[in-house]
Amino acid sequence: MHVALITGASRGLGRALAQALAERRWTLVIDGREPKALEAAALQLGRLTTVRAVAGDVADPAHRKALFDAVGDLGRLDLLVNNASVLGPSPQPFLSDYPLDVLEDVYRVNTFAPVALMQLGIPYLEAARGRIINITSDAAAEAYEGWGGYGSSKAALEQVTSVLAAEHPGLRIYSADPGDLRTRLHQEAFPGEDISDRPLPEVAVPGLLMLVDGDLASGRYQAQALAVSPS
Repeated sequence: MHVALITGASRGLGRALAQALAERRWTLVIDGREPKALEAAALQLGRLTTVRAVAGDVADPAHRKALFDAVGDLGRLDLLVNNASVLGPSPQPFLSDYPLDVLEDVYRVNTFAPVALMQLGIPYLEAARGRIINITSDAAAEAYEGWGGYGSSKAALEQVTSVLAAEHPGLRIYSADPGDLRTRLHQEAFPGEDISDRPLPEVAVPGLLMLVDGDLASGRYQAQALAVSPS
């Protein structure tokens, strides 16, 4: 049995990756902030595999504990995917005008929660020689006007990922940039715009599965490019 914990798996990229792993009969622990959407995802995934769905916000310590209570019941963890993210205000303000209380909320979800989940998960992952995939963004590496809150939170997550990889060389710990996708978060970033030209989240899944299955060293990867040229 292989077990994966995927946050933000009720829709978008997390949902697409959960589907791919369910088709491989991985046991899944998934979460999402909206109970109805999570229930619908769990119902569909449950036709393929065992699913533990825990509704809640990754920024909430009690919710994180509930996720790992589910992992503990299963007895192992092979893969942790920190996918849950928030954009912040929409439309996004300049960093010079960004409300600091809102910025703290963005960091709680996008940076601090993944750190907390990795702290909880690493003992299980080390026992299973497992893997961590932290979903990031090109906004972590490039300075885009108006993306200061989200981008800086993801840049911090990437640095955290690199440090943990150095500290735990027995694990594979990845930052994965999925590229522009047709997701709700991306629509929030461009309110009122037509984003139908962006590809569906499924295009990033083959690259993510290469991180799950392959022998690539810990590091930062672009998921869509990885599937085309794994070297």
